[in-house]
Amino acid sequence: MQQTFYDTSVGCYRQILESTAQVLKAGRQHAESNGLDLSDMVDYRLHETMLPLSFQVISAWHHSHGAIEGMRAGVFTPPPSKPGIDYSGLCDLIDEALNTMSQETEESMAALSGQHMIFRLGETEIPFTTDNFLESFSKPNFYFHTTTTYAMLRQLGTPLGKRDYLGNMKMGH
Repeated sequence: MQQTFYDTSVGCYRQILESTAQVLKAGRQHAESNGLDLSDMVDYRLHETMLPLSFQVISAWHHSHGAIEGMRAGVFTPPPSKPGIDYSGLCDLIDEALNTMSQETEESMAALSGQHMIFRLGETEIPFTTDNFLESFSKPNFYFHTTTTYAMLRQLGTPLGKRDYLGNMKMGH
């Protein structure tokens, strides 16, 4: 069976957003059980040159929820700044992205496939088709930021394994 634009977008986003929601929940439980400050977790960096956990989660939200909005509008920009966002706010962003995925249909996503769009970074504009944007820009960024979120929480001691990141896999015979 050939995959649809819905499968390669919403289907992929939903699987990893659901697992990211669970990873964040496990991070909260770990913090509460071990007296860790959630605000320290929000600001945590794997390396001084990397952006904090908050940016990773914001970017995961932006490269799923925001990617669909960008495909629909024909333009995508870097993620917005969310100063002062707390751990609950990060969890809310993932919930918002999941809600966005639940609103999309095979038809709504098929209508976005093959459209022209741009990525705008200041004065720079990079042209894409929605399909190429999804496959070569949005999903790689999405996976990078969700994986980094997982790695940061694991580095902070949250008991996680690879299956926690993978979430509900699409299995069959």
